[in-house]
Amino acid sequence: MSTTKPLLNKIAVVAGATRGAGRGIATALGEAGATVICTGRTTRKDGSARSDYNRPETIEETAELVTSLGGKGIAIPTDHLNQDEVKNLADRISKDFGGIDILVNDIWGGEAMVGSPETWNKPMWELDLNQGLRMLRLAVDTHLITSFFLSPLLRKPGGLLVEITDGTLEYNLKNYRISVFYDLAKVSINRLGFSQGHELKQFGATAMTVSPGWLRSEMMLEHFGVTEANWKEAKAPPGFLLSESPRFVGRCIAAVAADSERSRWNQLSVNSGQLAKEYGVRDINGTQPDVWSYMDAEEKGLNPQVSDFLK
Repeated sequence: MSTTKPLLNKIAVVAGATRGAGRGIATALGEAGATVICTGRTTRKDGSARSDYNRPETIEETAELVTSLGGKGIAIPTDHLNQDEVKNLADRISKDFGGIDILVNDIWGGEAMVGSPETWNKPMWELDLNQGLRMLRLAVDTHLITSFFLSPLLRKPGGLLVEITDGTLEYNLKNYRISVFYDLAKVSINRLGFSQGHELKQFGATAMTVSPGWLRSEMMLEHFGVTEANWKEAKAPPGFLLSESPRFVGRCIAAVAADSERSRWNQLSVNSGQLAKEYGVRDINGTQPDVWSYMDAEEKGLNPQVSDFLK
């Protein structure tokens, strides 16, 4: 990045900013000076309003972190499956700011439906159909609804729309992902980034898809019984040493947003490791993890060493 606050005066929306990658992206955009509108279902103002996870993190906390890091955080409670709420969000942003410069669709909420590894790879007919359809609604419908109402605010030269998913187009084409429902959800978002890039290109805007690596989200740290302070003590597979804080993918997206030649990413699907190498991005601990390349080497039987993918 060429300046300390390269995104100063830029307006960003991070849909799904309550926790995980969404919070990391919002805070990284704040580091770069942006005004970040943080949306999600879990809010401090209404203790009964919770996502499917029923966790304590709130969008207000995220907005406060954005502000503390040098940006301006604004929390707006939004259920991205509710068309009226998303329309109201768009109307409010249009009235208050006139438009947006960055839209990040990181809405998910289906992690609890994925199950533990021993339940993966079951055939579709052995799964809960309603749960699978709910996963697709949370993963795909939310992104479509959000883009339908907010992308018109982004139709201008330099506008950036980022779809967040798990696995790049290239990786997901070669690898079956957990279940029919999960696989379809993640592949669909890669195509959505491509399709929206086709539509936004005529306005000089860019759409792309980005996949984080092995994310040390609040839920992941809790699963392994560690915190961000002692995460290396987790009893986890070796690849966990290549895990990344949620801020890492956020810094990668902030670097793209600050790039005057960001249109070169239009319609592409990339991961955080690729972007980090391109822009020289470092995680909060100073490392540059690349778990996707490590997994690729593993699958090719190359016996990779973790240290080779942790610069």
